[in-house]
Amino acid sequence: MNKKTLRDVQLNGKRVIMRVDFNVPIKGGVISDDTRVQAALPSIKYVLDQGGTLVLMSHLGRPKGKGYEAEFSLAPVAAHLEKELGRKVAFAPDCMAADAVVKAAGPGSVVMLENTRFYKEEEASIKKTDEMTEEEFKAKKAALKEKQQAMAKKLASYGDLYCNDAFGAAHRAHASTAVICKYIGQSVAGFLMEKEIEYLGGAVENPARPFVAILGGAKVSDKLAVVKNLLTKVDTLIIGGGMAYTFLKAQGHEIGKSLCELDQLDYARAMLADAKARGVQFLLPVDNIAADNFAADANTRTVGNDIPEGWMALDIGPESTAQFAKAIKSARTVVWNGPMGCFEMAPFAKGTMGVCQAVADSDSVSIIGGGDSVSAVNKSGLAPQMTHISTGGGASLEFLEGKELPGVAALSNKA
Repeated sequence: MNKKTLRDVQLNGKRVIMRVDFNVPIKGGVISDDTRVQAALPSIKYVLDQGGTLVLMSHLGRPKGKGYEAEFSLAPVAAHLEKELGRKVAFAPDCMAADAVVKAAGPGSVVMLENTRFYKEEEASIKKTDEMTEEEFKAKKAALKEKQQAMAKKLASYGDLYCNDAFGAAHRAHASTAVICKYIGQSVAGFLMEKEIEYLGGAVENPARPFVAILGGAKVSDKLAVVKNLLTKVDTLIIGGGMAYTFLKAQGHEIGKSLCELDQLDYARAMLADAKARGVQFLLPVDNIAADNFAADANTRTVGNDIPEGWMALDIGPESTAQFAKAIKSARTVVWNGPMGCFEMAPFAKGTMGVCQAVADSDSVSIIGGGDSVSAVNKSGLAPQMTHISTGGGASLEFLEGKELPGVAALSNKA
């Protein structure tokens, strides 16, 4: 990694504006899962221990961008963080009018800004409506971008230097994740960001071999670029979950009512041919758990790769699980993104849990790529046996696609 980190800058007496990912589930003012808060604590504590003043900013959920919405307020997160740190966290109820709160904060103090997405210019995203002419759309887009620059400049004024520790938002070119870097002297990576880049970057650029990638989830279209890029990197590619049935259909199998993207069949055939030409082992399910209804109490049966009419495959079968586990056992590097089936329902969780166990048992660098994969690993109780669990679903996918992440690219390079 050639980006500066917190270790590369003087923090004593400095005010650090830090982007964190505190997009946590909150119900009734209570955080039900504080994994993302815990992940940011090393960077937060380091700045404070070094004599810095800390100003934190984050988004939460998807507010409309038209001002304060109580359900998306970060106030409960500030209160939770205060307990975790054992020190006062001053809360600024408007991220664009926090001068007084920030100015009052001395060394060792923590300020938490309100949700940056209460302002539309944070994302600066606009959709063209039928009523808009092309000229009107371009003008509105340009005006919003101008406001985004102004927002980024304001946020930058709260700090002497900027730290991005929000990998989960690093694939967004938002005011608080990338644009802010234009208006502040130095921009560095936090420890979580550094860890994410090192593990994901290492897997993509210089993996210990054999390198096995496991992809699951519902749609092939969500992971088109990931499959294409990984085929140039891996020794074995394992496909499970709903996306597997588009590939099986492309091979001529009957898939009943299973998920299938008919418009992706040519792509699936091309990827299978590409894998063969490259000598990449491409593993698909050989048996499946089929159901007559999408429900936990549905009738189920184990079938091969031809799903009966009126039935849908909702998990990989025991033979597939065993074959996948065998490939995983031989790996030195494993990247996993996406479950093998509808693991949220007990009758269809065995495949995903079997893959969890295989990855945990393997003598490999194991990287779990965010989203539902993380939920599955946490549910399995095997999280401590994984090398690295990513905090960014969308960001980790784009990294695996080989894309440059705006929130990373904008950081200062090491000399």
